[in-house]
Amino acid sequence: MPIDPIAQVNTLAFDMFGTVLDLGGSLIGPTDKFLKERGSTVTGAELWADWRGRQRIEQYQDNLFMLGHSGYLETCRRSFIYCLRMHKVNFTYDDVAKFMAVYDDMRLYDDGVAGLQRLADSGRFRLVALSNGEQSYLEKLVRDNIGVPFDDVISVEKAGSFKPHPAVYRTAARILDKSPGEILMVAAHSFDITGARACGYRAAYVNRYDLPNEESPYLPDFEVADFHQLADRLLTSRDRA
Repeated sequence: MPIDPIAQVNTLAFDMFGTVLDLGGSLIGPTDKFLKERGSTVTGAELWADWRGRQRIEQYQDNLFMLGHSGYLETCRRSFIYCLRMHKVNFTYDDVAKFMAVYDDMRLYDDGVAGLQRLADSGRFRLVALSNGEQSYLEKLVRDNIGVPFDDVISVEKAGSFKPHPAVYRTAARILDKSPGEILMVAAHSFDITGARACGYRAAYVNRYDLPNEESPYLPDFEVADFHQLADRLLTSRDRA
């Protein structure tokens, strides 16, 4: 019988933004309101499509330029401004500063709550938030928005780089005092999966957006559509071990 690649996993490292937390569902409505108040014909959904992609560019640039770690919320703010300018939306910096308060109201995917709770209740895994967010911001979200207990919260601030920089995954393994093969990265973004696998982690791709894997040898160990399937796969696998 072939060996299950996740048989040695005892720690689950969860990406937060877009995997556990529903970014589009949290931000599109307020963005639509912001745009209408400024007379723009661009919809919140249209701007969000550009904004999300620009966030990644800002974070990659932050890694590449090596000018110091800017922080997640700052890269979100800069990318929002970039997209407003791209779509010729009139705004002031005060407008943007007030709007950024929406990041305090991030909500979870419904399946995220149920799946995380099942995994937490099983007592079989150490649950870790491993995210691009700032440490204090992540701790606030876990406490006030998520409501499911995590054993650890680790920000990329501790590595000084955004995912998928190798320092993030290696720093987390050191903090957790785990070998990479004991940690399963759970993410809805293929770049996060590739980065973790390249550093020796196991990985589960929660393919919320029906997107392909990277063209890479560092592929996920398995793919699921949501956290219900994730819990089924992990708990069933452990029962068979």
